[in-house]
Amino acid sequence: MTRDLTIAEVRLTPILVADAPLLNTQGVHQPYTPRLIVEVVTADGITGFGETYGDTKYLELARPLAERLPGRSVMDVNGLFSLDLAVDEDRIRGAVDAGGLRGVQSADKLRLSVLSAFEVACLDAQGRALGLPVHALLGGRVRDVVEYSAYLFYKWAGHPEGVPAEPDDWGAALDPAGVVAQARQFKERYGFTSFKLKGGVFPPEEEIAAVRALAEAFPGHPLRLDPNGAWSVETSLKVAKELGDVLEYLEDPTLGTPAMAEVSAGTDVPLATNMCVTTFGEIKEAFTEDAVQVVLSDHHYWGGLRNTRHLAAICDVFGVGVSMHSNTHLGISLAAMTQVASTVPNLHHACDSHYPWQSEDVLTERLAFTDGRVAVSDAPGLGVELDRDELARLHRRWAEDDGTMRERDDAAAMRVAEPEWRTPVMPRW
Repeated sequence: MTRDLTIAEVRLTPILVADAPLLNTQGVHQPYTPRLIVEVVTADGITGFGETYGDTKYLELARPLAERLPGRSVMDVNGLFSLDLAVDEDRIRGAVDAGGLRGVQSADKLRLSVLSAFEVACLDAQGRALGLPVHALLGGRVRDVVEYSAYLFYKWAGHPEGVPAEPDDWGAALDPAGVVAQARQFKERYGFTSFKLKGGVFPPEEEIAAVRALAEAFPGHPLRLDPNGAWSVETSLKVAKELGDVLEYLEDPTLGTPAMAEVSAGTDVPLATNMCVTTFGEIKEAFTEDAVQVVLSDHHYWGGLRNTRHLAAICDVFGVGVSMHSNTHLGISLAAMTQVASTVPNLHHACDSHYPWQSEDVLTERLAFTDGRVAVSDAPGLGVELDRDELARLHRRWAEDDGTMRERDDAAAMRVAEPEWRTPVMPRW
C-alpha cells in the first residue's frame, strides 16, 4: 500500500514541567520549566513527535513554521531547513540562552532550536510510516546501548517556602558530603558509572573538595566538572592542576574561545564545551587554536539529528572528541538523543542527561536507565508514545500560569530567596 506522507496537520503544545531547585552560576532552576511538544501528522494519520524549548521566543517562531508545513511531504526534511524564519534580531541581541548556560544567543541558534523539533518529528513520522527506527534512517546504529553520565548539582532541599512547586525526594546537596550522597542515589537508582558536577556555584576550593570527595567515594569512575565559564584563566589553570589526576575533562571553565585556548595551552586536562562551540561557524577558530578537545553536541540548538552526525564527522576529522550536552528535557528528547548517539562511531564519552531529575513526562512509559545506559529502541520511529492525558495536564499548567514560569530565568528564581541577587559578572572567580 502506498502511503500518503503529505503533512496534514502540525500541533504545538507548550507545557510546564516540574523542576528541582538545582543551583548553577546564574542562580537556580525555577519550580517549572517550559517545553514545547511538536506533533507532525500525515494525511494517513501517522504522527511524529518532537520536543524543544518552550519559552515565548521559541513559540513565536514555531507557530508560523507550523502553519507553513501542511501540504509538504514529511520526507522533505531538507526543504524544512530552507524555509525562511524571521527572527527579531534586536530582541535577542546581547541575550543569552536558557539561563545563560549555553553561550550567547543568536538568530541562527534560535532558528535551529525550533527547526530541530520539527526535524525530529518528521523523522519519527518517517520511521513509523516505513516501519523503521530513526537510527536506520540515519545510517544504522553502531551500538546497542548508549551510556549516560549522572548529572550532579548543588541543590536546595526544596524551592523557597510559599512558592508553588512539586516535592522531590533527592534532598539537599550543598557541600562535598551532600554531593557524594547525591551521587550514591544516582548510582543506586540508575547504575551510573560516571559523574558530572555542575559547578560555578561556590568558590573553586569548595568545588575542588567536592570532586576530590567523589574520587574517593567512586575510585576509577570518570569525573567531570562544569562551572559554565565562571572562572578566570588563572583560576581555571589552578583547578586543572588540583584535579588533573581525577578529571575525565573540565567543561567550559572560562568564557570564550581565546580564553579556553589559553587554558588549554597551560594544562594537559582535556577541555570540553557546549558554550564556545555551539554553531558550525565557531568550529574553525576553536579547533585551529586547540581550545577544546571535546565538543558536547545538543541536537536542539545544533539543528537536529542529522546536524549532530555532521558535527561528529567534523570532530572526527580534527581528532576532537564528541559527546552530548543536556538541558532540562523529557522523554521525547532522550529518545532522540539515544537514537542519534547510537549512530555516532566516535562517541567515546558518556552523554549528559537531566532526565532523572524530571519527575514528570509526556510518554506512556518512561525511558529506563540500566547500568547508566539506555537501550537503543528498534521500534518504528523514536519508539515512544504520547500520554495525551498527561500532555493535556501539563498544558493546562502552562495555560493557567500568569507568565512567571513561561520564560526560563534562573536569576529571577534565585531572587525569590535572595532579593539582592544579580546575575554574576563573569568571571566570578
